[in-house]
Amino acid sequence: MTTAEKNFHESPHRQVALKDVRNIGIMAHIDAGKTTLTERILFYTGVNYKVGDTHEGTATTDWMEQERERGITITSAATTCNWKGRKINIIDTPGHVDFTAEVERSLRVLDGAVAVFCAVGKVQPQSETVWRQAKKYNVPIVALVNKMDRTGADFDGVVNEIRTKLGAVPVRVALPIGKEADFQGVVDVLRGKALYFDPKDKGVTIREEELTGDLAAQREEAFMELYEAVAGCDDEMMELFLEEKTPDVDALRAALRKATVAAQVVPVACASAFKCCGVQMILDVIVDYLPSPIDTWEITGSDPATGAEMTRHVGDMQPFSALVFKIMSDPYVGKLYYFRIYSGVAAQGMSVLNPRTGKRERLGRILQMHANKQIEHEEMFSGDIAAVGGLKNVTTGDTLCLAEEPIVLESMSFPEPVISIAVEPKSSGDRDKLDKGLIALAEEDPTFQVHGDEETGQTVISGMGELHLDIIIDRLRREFNVEANTGAPQVAYREALTTTGHADTKFVRQSGGHGQYGHCIIDIIPQERGFGIEVESQVTGGNIPKEFIKPIENGIREAAAAGVAAGFPVIDFKAVIIDGSYHPVDSSEMAFRIAGSMAFKEAARKAGVEMLEPIMKVEVTTPEEHMGDLIGDITSRRGAIQEITSSGNNESRICANVPLAELFGYATTIRSLSRGRATYSMEPAHFDRVPKAIQEKLVEKR
Repeated sequence: MTTAEKNFHESPHRQVALKDVRNIGIMAHIDAGKTTLTERILFYTGVNYKVGDTHEGTATTDWMEQERERGITITSAATTCNWKGRKINIIDTPGHVDFTAEVERSLRVLDGAVAVFCAVGKVQPQSETVWRQAKKYNVPIVALVNKMDRTGADFDGVVNEIRTKLGAVPVRVALPIGKEADFQGVVDVLRGKALYFDPKDKGVTIREEELTGDLAAQREEAFMELYEAVAGCDDEMMELFLEEKTPDVDALRAALRKATVAAQVVPVACASAFKCCGVQMILDVIVDYLPSPIDTWEITGSDPATGAEMTRHVGDMQPFSALVFKIMSDPYVGKLYYFRIYSGVAAQGMSVLNPRTGKRERLGRILQMHANKQIEHEEMFSGDIAAVGGLKNVTTGDTLCLAEEPIVLESMSFPEPVISIAVEPKSSGDRDKLDKGLIALAEEDPTFQVHGDEETGQTVISGMGELHLDIIIDRLRREFNVEANTGAPQVAYREALTTTGHADTKFVRQSGGHGQYGHCIIDIIPQERGFGIEVESQVTGGNIPKEFIKPIENGIREAAAAGVAAGFPVIDFKAVIIDGSYHPVDSSEMAFRIAGSMAFKEAARKAGVEMLEPIMKVEVTTPEEHMGDLIGDITSRRGAIQEITSSGNNESRICANVPLAELFGYATTIRSLSRGRATYSMEPAHFDRVPKAIQEKLVEKR
């Protein structure tokens, strides 16, 4: 279907054609320069009249107090700008691993992404994580090698690691002119021009020059590499390439865009966002190569009644469908629900259906967000990202659609928390405020969980890391006026079955009047890591009425969540309900739920369980003279060294897998061992078996 045919579905009220909309995310490892890049983009596109700065706490998209104090991005921020007639909706995502859920939910609703790499650090651990997240949702990517002005900058080294570590096909659409302190501009590979950015007006003035000497030779080499890569994805270009003909630049650009949208290649540019050099080039790359909503023309979902797959097209004249991907508490308007409109038009006061609850909701004020500032609109269109107030029973990942044309869009998955702490208010009068604040924060953040410990009576909060929970406690104090005491961090262990277990369990209680009767026979089968929990019924002949199957499943899941050996959730198994029986008078949903719970516990005890602990992928960058001490320390923490590489400039990089339980206080240790010269980052890698001696201690504690 041609673009002209697709444009038929546009509303006459649109200000920007659908083909000229770009929904992009900016993603990277922490401190690669994502927020600085976003600030420069807002400056060059005329949204901001001055350049914000993360170091000074003036960045537009880092609007939370906690972000400005720490100089990092904590929550993804949405903003909109225009470049050369194209509307660009940008989401600036966090780089710290503790806030990976912000990246996950943003990428779910975006059409393209800019992956920012530090020219010195190259492909770092969180770079790999966000890359995997983008691939999970089939998001096309363009890459920017940032910080080309820093000592040790290596543009070609980053391009090579994108190829080897990420398994992508990078194509250089820009080349650096000079490097480190001498970085002064970029070469536009397709046009064959040298671009110099005037530092006197923060790079607004661009001087173009013809290429000569080494720059001309480097451009010719990069051009032929790009041509060959694109030819491998396009038959017409391949024909020209084999005939050794020079292609038309516009035709080559169109073919490169097609290959990028299909995620076959990754265009790579370079810049120094901080020095205001080369940023306009990445804006050109965004509008030239990343997809519009039209390029993801077909939207796949499912029928809420039958579960059957169904499709819908992008367009304003299509039935309305949108996905809620983020919830934020606003001090002035209450809860704001961020959503991406996939089809149709959202209008204030419009009635929509939430298929998960089966209830209708009415859209309140519809807002276009610029970080924490809002612009109210009567309506927003297909392809737009907006926020709305006034919803009641909506959570992250819910679909909003027309009741007459229902659809459930694919939701998103989030990692399990890996660390927990007990929390209590400093004064008894703050108990209600604490509970209210924790519930509100849990609604916002799918990776933050709250539960009560039945044995101790404490409130336990769980998250993705120490910084994550530190921010939660800080937000409780600032936003909900609750001062809280916290306990020492605890690792979120898991339990897993070692073999298959079988149980034939009856729950029978007899008292005055009706009794209680539930009987089920189940098998539980261990599965590979990441499988989750699946419950299947093989009951035939009506031995257990259909209405009692779900209560049995609920009982199994509740028992698994409570744990068997040490009180930690049992994960990654399949439960099969084989058979059972019921009593026509005494059977009830509660009886079968209890029977399911008892059956799981019995089967799990027969199967045996082992403890699992979260393993972190740790990457340490250190001067070589401290490498021996740091390797010894990692080994003493039950760490397994995976790789040691030298990046030159007397720096080495150590990659290791280390149990999270051994990493508390690591920041202090690494500073001490390296005299403050080493840095590290970590991210969850997987769960692995806990050594027998440690497992015995955990069971004894219970």
